[in-house]
Amino acid sequence: MKKLIILLMLAGISSTVMAKDIAEYKQERLIAKILNQQVKKHRTIQSSVHSILSRYPEKVDTVMAVAFKRYPEEYRQIMLGALSAQPVLACDVIANSIKAKVAPSSELVEIAIKAEPAYAQEIVNTAVKFNPSEIENIVRIAIRTEPYDTSNIVNNTASSYPSKMLNILTAAITAIPEQASNIVKDILAIFPNQADTVVKTAITQSKDNQYEGIVNAAIDSGFDKDSAIAAAIAGGANKDTLANLKH
Repeated sequence: MKKLIILLMLAGISSTVMAKDIAEYKQERLIAKILNQQVKKHRTIQSSVHSILSRYPEKVDTVMAVAFKRYPEEYRQIMLGALSAQPVLACDVIANSIKAKVAPSSELVEIAIKAEPAYAQEIVNTAVKFNPSEIENIVRIAIRTEPYDTSNIVNNTASSYPSKMLNILTAAITAIPEQASNIVKDILAIFPNQADTVVKTAITQSKDNQYEGIVNAAIDSGFDKDSAIAAAIAGGANKDTLANLKH
């Protein structure tokens, strides 16, 4: 009796899975048909994706999967069509784009942030989640694309991925070197016990005219002056360039 019950349960599960697969297949076929019809009417793939998702935002995964499969070279237009239809779908758009492997993650992040800068942090979070090995490139491109959101991007990403803190610091400084001292302050607010490494890395990634600001930023954050200077020298700074510290 128990075996019969188990067999019936397995049969029921199998039927449910099969029914779901059939429904998804039919859905994909329908969306593919709609896209083809609109393209044949000389509508761009961007406007076609926009039109469909304006009416059916809950179908974003299916629409993008079909669009990328049929028109992979039009990935920019597909993303822009989806984002313009429903900006709130920014995370879904970047996730589907990365999963489709139509372009490097950093390029996809740039496209998404340029289109919807208000969702820059969410876009970065999603991109790093799907491709953590590219965190440095993703953060650098994100900050270059939307520099006004630098603090949020640095703080949020570093807090979420503390083991990648130095990669994030490097990415931020190389993206906007003129903001090195502010970036150091942001990082030290989260990692006060790693001041020595932060200063050394920041100096290594910066030019001479940024050294003094970096050391002052570390001191302002509570790092001992002599230790800050020592860390800066270890990073490549000349002691003479630090002679006029304000502290």
